[in-house]
Amino acid sequence: MTQRSEPIFNVPAVVVTIIVGLVLVHVGRTVLLNWIEDQQFLYEFAFIPARYAPTLLSAPYPGGLAADVWTFVTYAFIHGDTVHLTVNAIWLLPFGSAVARRFGAGRFLLFFAVTAAAGAAMHLAVYYPERTPMIGASAAISGCMAAASRFVFQIGGPLGVFARGLDRHSYLVPAAPLSAVWHDPRILAFLAVWFGVNLLFGVGSQVIPDSEQAVAWQAHIGGFVAGLVVFAFIDPVRRSNQP
Repeated sequence: MTQRSEPIFNVPAVVVTIIVGLVLVHVGRTVLLNWIEDQQFLYEFAFIPARYAPTLLSAPYPGGLAADVWTFVTYAFIHGDTVHLTVNAIWLLPFGSAVARRFGAGRFLLFFAVTAAAGAAMHLAVYYPERTPMIGASAAISGCMAAASRFVFQIGGPLGVFARGLDRHSYLVPAAPLSAVWHDPRILAFLAVWFGVNLLFGVGSQVIPDSEQAVAWQAHIGGFVAGLVVFAFIDPVRRSNQP
């Protein structure tokens, strides 16, 4: 019996939903908010290291304790401009789709949130207690790239030798051991492209437009490392030597 292949542009609904959310947030800020309202929005939903500085408790940021928690994730849905949004959406489509096909919607949303939070935590560790807000989904996308690198190049995987085509089973092959990621030239090559694009064109996890810092590359690293490590705990495909 012939095995039906999955169309390459059959993007999982959860990935489409996230991208639509990114677009709606950006359009809402651009169309509905004036400059003052937008600044208020950013201070409440972007990630601001200074929010966690004890010396600033006399002038707390909007949102209070709840925002102290939700901004670890909500910053990922805000983008500086259309180019920033478009580049992140383009990278999320292939890598987010690969991971979502393997994880399913619920696990993927958890993974997206965890890697976004890890990127914010790394940014906080490096830039504490800076006042400039950080925005962008690049940390979570880096996490998706890290997770995808664990299985897409495996034998029978979507990009592996003897790939079985774009069917569901190609996304469920056993994952590579964590140690193997650093020794596979194919994995290292496409990761270098991602970080290179961000450094060269100044897009990715950006801070507020017109600020001095263009790319919060530490957030990329935080999301990427989290993606590698958290993968094994969320991955529904089990094997005896899963790290």
